[in-house]
Amino acid sequence: MGKKAVGGSTQSNASVGLRLATEIGKTAEARNMSTPNELPQTITDVAHLEDLLSAPSAGVVETLARLPGDILVLGAAGKMGPTLSRMARRATDAAGIQRRVIAVSRFSSPGQEAKFHAAGVETIQCDLLDPAQLARLPDAPNIVYMAGMKFGATGQEALTWALNAHLPALVCRRFPASRVAAFSTGNVYDFVPTTSSGSREIDAPNPRGEYAMSCLGRERIFEHFSRAQGTPVSLLRLNYAVEMRYGVLVDIAQKVFEGRTVDVTMGYANVIWQGEANAMALQALGHAASPPLVVNIAGPEIISVRQVAEKFARRFGKAARLSGAESKDALLSNGERGYQLFGRPRVTVDQMIAWIADWIARGGESLGKPTHFETRDGKF
Repeated sequence: MGKKAVGGSTQSNASVGLRLATEIGKTAEARNMSTPNELPQTITDVAHLEDLLSAPSAGVVETLARLPGDILVLGAAGKMGPTLSRMARRATDAAGIQRRVIAVSRFSSPGQEAKFHAAGVETIQCDLLDPAQLARLPDAPNIVYMAGMKFGATGQEALTWALNAHLPALVCRRFPASRVAAFSTGNVYDFVPTTSSGSREIDAPNPRGEYAMSCLGRERIFEHFSRAQGTPVSLLRLNYAVEMRYGVLVDIAQKVFEGRTVDVTMGYANVIWQGEANAMALQALGHAASPPLVVNIAGPEIISVRQVAEKFARRFGKAARLSGAESKDALLSNGERGYQLFGRPRVTVDQMIAWIADWIARGGESLGKPTHFETRDGKF
């Protein structure tokens, strides 16, 4: 079956979306909001952070202006889901079109749904592994698939495979005609030399450990149903999202600030500002295809763990305690294909370092979810 991209509605809607995107700054200023064109020197609090992470780019507004229909965000209560859902809502409003944005999750923590509702996002409680509950979800032409398991995979391998490889089959059967932007991970690649520019989408996967293997299983299931029933899919290999409360840079910064040792054996990594990862994922809905589009979502800068630790140490006025020696290979992704499709990231590593150092020094909130990016044996 040849590649079949799914488009949207009329050119006039797209033009309206682009015109309205230029007005986001004025509207946001009136509401005391941040915009993608105005990066603040400091991020004052969680409300400011989440506003920044959910500010839609012109590309997101244009994409959602031309794609008809509602959006379901499956597995929306994780680290990225709340701000991605809010970005979809804000972009839809900026485009001046009518659609429901619906966040779907078990919502096991108190107060989670209220934050979605405050942002104009509907919620549905659902155990996605239960076919009866999945069947009761409303039809939607657009699906952002964020469900999955990483942390705690070791010791719960069966559940990991059920969530990462079985659930996609249930979703594809339930929504055969919907566009799907499905999150995957750069962990499906093998390690590459640190002198390289990172793995590209044309490189053969070679996952290490059961978590990464189950994620490749997720991709293969989506690919199978995309080919078999024509479901348009984009597979998003993320590596790694960062904001103030979690991420590779936060892991390093917290260790330096608390005087703990930073292991530099996994000497290099990619990072990308979560807001820009959100924007790329939503734009990927407009590129969903059969067979699937595969695209890396990764920052353009390959960071040195040692150098990042030393930068945080200087900002904190502390010594960086380091252990180990850099390996000659690492898990690295090349994001150039994504930049061609969605635009180049604007938030640099140095900007993220400045924001994170300030946040941690002021005692800012942490999610307490380390990335374990330094893991080399695939056990999470």
